[in-house]
Amino acid sequence: MTVSLALLVVMVVLYAGGVYLLLDRSLTRVLLGFLLVGNATNLLIFLTSGSFGRPPIVGDTDAAEMSDPLPQAFILTSIVITFGVSAFILALIYRAWRLARDGEDEVQNDEFDTALAAAEALTTDEVTDEELAATPEFSDAPAAGEDRS
Repeated sequence: MTVSLALLVVMVVLYAGGVYLLLDRSLTRVLLGFLLVGNATNLLIFLTSGSFGRPPIVGDTDAAEMSDPLPQAFILTSIVITFGVSAFILALIYRAWRLARDGEDEVQNDEFDTALAAAEALTTDEVTDEELAATPEFSDAPAAGEDRS
């Protein structure tokens, strides 16, 4: 069995482009990256499946001349999984677009996570609890002029 060099190069390009797009903050690019990685995986399974063109079940021939039907089942399963996850990501994109109402689909930094990371950085620098409580984000007492009722 020989693997076509052109198909191997296409698979590598699909994986590289898919991973590049997956690392972006735009949800639309994440969806496109996931689709590229899914297609590259299908191509990988196809390339590693063995000899091509022979039917899986033939009358009285020996098993060495038959192709394995298992890679076909793997590719069909991969297509279904890719479709399901793509539909879920598309629903997330639509929901984010409806909530933002500004046409942006980029993932924003969470303010609470940023404040929590800053607090962890403060605690690792041997900051006392009193100094941490004096920080406005983590103080239980209302700030000056703030009404918490």
